Amino acid sequence: MTHVVFLLVPQLHILDLAGPAQVFSTADDFGYGYEMGYVAEQEDVPTAQGLPLRARTDWPRLEPDDLVIVPGWRAQGPGAGGRIGEASLQRIREHHAGGGTVASVCAGAEALGRAGLLDGRRCTTHHEVQDELARRFPRARLVPDVLYVVDDRVVTSAGIASGIDMTLHLVAVRHGPAAAGRVARSMVVYARRNGDEQQASAMLRHRAHLSDSVHRVQDLIDARFGDSLHLADLAAASGVSERTLTRRFGEVTGMTPLRYQQLLRVERAEHLIGQGTTVESAARAVGFQDARMLRRLRARDAPEFAPAGPAPRTPR
Repeated sequence: MTHVVFLLVPQLHILDLAGPAQVFSTADDFGYGYEMGYVAEQEDVPTAQGLPLRARTDWPRLEPDDLVIVPGWRAQGPGAGGRIGEASLQRIREHHAGGGTVASVCAGAEALGRAGLLDGRRCTTHHEVQDELARRFPRARLVPDVLYVVDDRVVTSAGIASGIDMTLHLVAVRHGPAAAGRVARSMVVYARRNGDEQQASAMLRHRAHLSDSVHRVQDLIDARFGDSLHLADLAAASGVSERTLTRRFGEVTGMTPLRYQQLLRVERAEHLIGQGTTVESAARAVGFQDARMLRRLRARDAPEFAPAGPAPRTPR
């Protein structure tokens, strides 16, 4: 039986906790043997979403095979959380020193930093707080824009949904990929993403607008980016003329529908190449007739489509 202890900090984000807890709960349902505990410095723990939680204040006895996870909290704005005492930090240090694994979700990486576990290690956190983490812990080797990082039994994730990816990885390491796949299917998680996936996909980067007609077109391109899509068909799907669609699409995304489709194709191709697929095979898989166009687009957009697995960043 593996014990998973969640250290709850005031103003924690519910999904930072619930996602990983659901992974281990589901794994236990399948017979992999997990028992979860929730500890805090005070019994009543307020959350960022307003739902109060209750935890125990005494820590259970932990063995090297057990896990300690620190979910993230509201790191900015009124009512920001993150209050954590030295006694809790010492518990984290002792568990790692005794051969155990410690993990964090989102801003929870700060707790690992304060415990001294990020010094000299690769780590990540949510993109909105990564600059602050780099400033506060200059000896940490921050890796930006990835889902999770593993370094010497210190596991950090970007936050929110990426906490699920991180914990599925931990299940896979302990019980094999088939076990993680079984848990993912039960949770209706489409696919287990690897740690060096970017946090903000091209799809999400260009969705920050309120144009319903453009969203409808993006929905179509997102679903069929590997197909040959004609502007007339896209315009029909959006309910506007081709000229109007091109104008509106450019106003809210800064590009044409074709360029958006190319972004999705290249991003997917980069993922496949990072997993060992040849450039030629990746090009055909995403809808290019051969690799020449893919190579041309990769060369033109090299900064945006950097290969998977970025190097650690130097704090600014």
